Amino acid sequence: MFFIYKLLVIVFIIFSPITFVFRIFLGKEDPDRFLEKFSIYKKKVKIHETVWFHGASVGEILSIIPIINILEKNVKVKKILITSSTVSSASIISNYNFKKTKHVYFPIDSDFFINKFIKTWKPKVVFFIDSEIWPNFIKNLYRKNIPIILLNGRITAKSFNRWMIFKSFAKEIFSKINISLPQNLQSAKYLKRLGAKNIKIAGNLKYFGEPKKIIDNKIKVLFKNRVIFCAASTHFDEENKIAKAHIDLKNSIPNLLTVIIPRHTHRSKSIISDLNNLGLKVVSRKTKLKINKDTDIYLVDTYGEALKFYALSKVSFIGGSLINHGGQNPLEPARLGNFILHGPHINNFYEVYTYLSKFKNSFKINDEKSIKKIVLKKINFKQKLKIKRKLYRLGNLILKNNLKYINKFI
Repeated sequence: MFFIYKLLVIVFIIFSPITFVFRIFLGKEDPDRFLEKFSIYKKKVKIHETVWFHGASVGEILSIIPIINILEKNVKVKKILITSSTVSSASIISNYNFKKTKHVYFPIDSDFFINKFIKTWKPKVVFFIDSEIWPNFIKNLYRKNIPIILLNGRITAKSFNRWMIFKSFAKEIFSKINISLPQNLQSAKYLKRLGAKNIKIAGNLKYFGEPKKIIDNKIKVLFKNRVIFCAASTHFDEENKIAKAHIDLKNSIPNLLTVIIPRHTHRSKSIISDLNNLGLKVVSRKTKLKINKDTDIYLVDTYGEALKFYALSKVSFIGGSLINHGGQNPLEPARLGNFILHGPHINNFYEVYTYLSKFKNSFKINDEKSIKKIVLKKINFKQKLKIKRKLYRLGNLILKNNLKYINKFI
């Protein structure tokens, strides 16, 4: 199976110039840095004993920021490397003033690029976050006796079934992981069946977060005298449903301003066009234009600012849930006192939503009418501090549990 996988990687490399040109055109690749995915760097690197973390995109990277903050202060750690695959995640990291930590894009899973990457960065340990399992990388790291840790590991039923089609291939890969730290019991069970040997349930790192509000006074003034409803991490077609709910809600809340934060900002132009076609007046964050009393939608087409808007809202819809995507992480707005709305497709964060629902902090919606019903009920409701305190305590416990295992490899 490894032979077939390597052939598929070679095919991808052959067609990669076309793929990358297309992705650059769509805004999904950084034209100045995409060569990093071929382990080509603009500046010469002089690094030894790097502590390396890899996560696919924004959610995975944000989950390890508390760990990075702690390791930045650890005198034993000389250099930290973060790799990811998306422009949005790179943008998020640029917002932090790290001193030891550098970000580069994750290279193609080919032996040549892998060995060049390892030779350049000299990792002494690697932490693959969530469900990032790369066969060639794991095989090469294992050969070089570099410890491999699956951090905040998540295996869904869908991905488990896919791996089980190639059961012996899966066992060959997962057995090479030194220690797996799954988010939950379900992932632990799947990892065991896939061949992982050393499994310790440490909890979901995404629960961790500071309980303080992040108020941006400029935004607060901009939104003066407006009632704010947030729709975050939205995907294609979800914006239209939110927009239609906004139209209905305006009859009851004339000063309503709906803030839409799309998961992928390269879709901003098409979102604005769709909303304009519904007769809505839209102001985008990048234009820095002032809103007026007629503005319906404030489109946040920038990265890393969602917390500023959650801090000014009481109700947030979390996207990827009205479509069959599996849902996005609702914990950030919940920690800032928001009631959470979500669609029926939440399998990516089922455990988290179950926890929030237990404290009557999340609500399932299916369409514009159900969005309107919950928003009207909760938009002026004074949120209790109970959920904030519980999330803070749970998050701290989980962070400590994970650090206990991480420090063994530092």
